[in-house]
Amino acid sequence: MDPSPTSHPILAYVLRRLPSIKTAGSPRLSSPRDPEQPPPPSPSPRAPSGPAEFELVERMPGLRHPSVLASMTRAVADITCARDAIRHLDPRPDHELVDAARAFLRSHAQGDAVDPEVEEKVAASREVVRLDEEHEAYGALLREAEEKLERVYRMAMHGRDVVDAGGKRGEDEGSGAVDEEVVRVLKEAEEGKVVERVILADRQLRHLPEHFGRMRGLIVLDVSRNKLQAVPDAIGGLEHLEELRLASNALVALPDSIGLLSNLKILDVSGNKLRTLPDSISKCRSLVELDASYNVLAYLPTGIGHELVNLQKLWVHLNKLRSLPSSICEMRSLRLLDAHFNELHGLPTAFGNLAALESLNLSSNFSDMRDLPASFCDLLSLRELDLSNNQIHELPDCFGRLDRLERLCLDQNPIAVPPSEVVAKGAGAVKEYMTKRLQDEEERRRNAAVAAESPKTSSPIAWLSRSVSSLSTWAKQEKAEEEDKFLEQEL
Repeated sequence: MDPSPTSHPILAYVLRRLPSIKTAGSPRLSSPRDPEQPPPPSPSPRAPSGPAEFELVERMPGLRHPSVLASMTRAVADITCARDAIRHLDPRPDHELVDAARAFLRSHAQGDAVDPEVEEKVAASREVVRLDEEHEAYGALLREAEEKLERVYRMAMHGRDVVDAGGKRGEDEGSGAVDEEVVRVLKEAEEGKVVERVILADRQLRHLPEHFGRMRGLIVLDVSRNKLQAVPDAIGGLEHLEELRLASNALVALPDSIGLLSNLKILDVSGNKLRTLPDSISKCRSLVELDASYNVLAYLPTGIGHELVNLQKLWVHLNKLRSLPSSICEMRSLRLLDAHFNELHGLPTAFGNLAALESLNLSSNFSDMRDLPASFCDLLSLRELDLSNNQIHELPDCFGRLDRLERLCLDQNPIAVPPSEVVAKGAGAVKEYMTKRLQDEEERRRNAAVAAESPKTSSPIAWLSRSVSSLSTWAKQEKAEEEDKFLEQEL
């Protein structure tokens, strides 16, 4: 589980350019060097490979200088041991399996039963939780290293000693200051004025006072594009809030109290550092639009679909989702789902229950997305579908049933059915091909069934043999009848 160039570009670049770092702290991987042999050549920091690295070096040109890279090596020393350890772990379990394991452990936390079968399940559940926690700890270590490398780079480029990176950065000075506009808004609320809209976007805010939770009449709150690292629990007191925009901040978590916003219709938390969404978000039953894109979400709450029955638009692209919870199939009002650029291994079996879905983007899940469930053809309202940059080999035979599909993108897939020349002609040609393919298949099955039920067709030789046999039998019967008549006359 090496750092991904997508989620940890600087760390991946440094580890690839300095291979000697990979074995630091891992004696079993390093081999003694013959002192009589010349030392191995140092890797060149001036040789980026691939578009991601070229883009990174263009953004951070200092990475081309050996002195800058040398100053960054200390920040990744603790990563190497963790990488070696994580390679011996089993794959990270699915979040629904983890939730089920934790629920099982809670239900048997105080159990006195000594049933061997129960004890075995408890042990297995603990192992699932432990494995998930170890993967989560490693992920946190990678994130911390990535942030540290970015600080070290800035220090090196400004000619400052890297040791200062652990101290308080100059840009953080004055972070406790409260914006004048915030003071004005709170003062108006204290004076009894009804404040329905508060727009504080692009104000470099680092702190949102708890007093905002007392503004009971607030309907719209926009604090996008600031530097907020937390949202106060008091936010749950905004019982009339309908629109909450927290995009492009530095949030790592949302408070559980967000589930108290029963009238919330629009929630935008995109562009943060969220690793999970609170389970309580399912209580926001009035939610119509939810944007959680551009985060580091590994999973969505298990029961998110059971209660968000009014949700119409869901954006979760550019995260690290490995699966979608099966409860998402209960979102019968969902019209748009964007889950591109994740790590999805597939879709829930009952995905076709999303009868209102009109726009679906599952592109760029790369080698993880290989097929579609049979129920996919039940998405009869679907108009736009993007499956590009995956590993899909074949569309379901019933794909032609998607009558309303107008836009289809299958680029960068090893698609075999339908053929590439059909795909190049667009959605209409694909639907026509798949419809004819399905009809041909059904016709073949019918013919096979009829052939199995009807007598087998005879060859000429077999027919002649049966005819001779029948004629011989008839002649014998005629001769027997004549002999019977003769005997009756004699008597």
